Amino acid sequence: MHKIVKILVLIMTLATAGAVCAQQAPIFTNYSDSYAVINPGYYGLSEGVNAMGIYRNQWTGFKDDVTGMTVSPVTFLASADMPIKVLRGGVGISLMKDQLGFENSVGLNLGYSYHMDLGAGVLGLGLAFNFNNRTVDFSKAKPLHDNDPVIPSTEQSDMLVDFNFGLFYTVPETFYVAFSTTSLMQAKGKALEGTSSTSASFVGDRTFYLAAGYEYQFLNPKFQLNPSMLLLSDIASTQINVSARLWYNNKFSFGVNYRYQESVDLLVGFVIKGVQINYAYDINTLGLKLNGSHEVSLSYCFKLDLEKSPRIYRSIRYL
Repeated sequence: MHKIVKILVLIMTLATAGAVCAQQAPIFTNYSDSYAVINPGYYGLSEGVNAMGIYRNQWTGFKDDVTGMTVSPVTFLASADMPIKVLRGGVGISLMKDQLGFENSVGLNLGYSYHMDLGAGVLGLGLAFNFNNRTVDFSKAKPLHDNDPVIPSTEQSDMLVDFNFGLFYTVPETFYVAFSTTSLMQAKGKALEGTSSTSASFVGDRTFYLAAGYEYQFLNPKFQLNPSMLLLSDIASTQINVSARLWYNNKFSFGVNYRYQESVDLLVGFVIKGVQINYAYDINTLGLKLNGSHEVSLSYCFKLDLEKSPRIYRSIRYL
């Protein structure tokens, strides 16, 4: 455990000259609730205003053996999107705060998605401005060698401005498939410390996402199965999530998610007066004696009375 903490600190404190401070993009177990932040093509594809919030506490209680401080990653996400007929698409906004050890990141996304009919479904092509303020308090780090001129000794921060791009294709009540990338330009910030001999700086964490999901309706209309997957990669590392969630009467759900070589996650959800509440508990499979992770998401869709263009569906479900 002590070695793991030292490695994390080493990465965050830029132990080599010329390095840049990048952070792997946060991942949610209830990832289907977070598409608005990772794929701007998703904006406005529903029939109303989607409002959503997620709180995630990863490796609950994880502490730095050197400082004794709790450094478990904590992430909060809030987003909203809605269709706008006159724009032939939808708009969206998301705000995410991510704390990892001595690093804090606050990101704001603002974007637009253009919708076009394609076959039996709709394709959303989205672009979003990505504003990310990153802060690292180097004074809390305990380097192996004191007074190392390469490592800053004070709190450092910078604002990165970038773009997110996404394609989201969905056939209502059947399936969806999506591709997106965040921090497309991989923006680089200023040098962390003007008096430092290093040119190290913050850099945007460009990440690619591939997502897909399917809705299977059993003969008994009270039961519905939603399998889905999410692959994300920053080239240096790749993560795969595969999930299946069984719904009963559109009110209760149970499921499981497998995060390759990292965790097995238990999912439960229910709907109360239109508010959907999902909870996930991650059981770590890394074999490092790390605690489990807790995640809660709440979402609500404010239905809008939208005038829709006529569409022909092959399935009798849409008649």
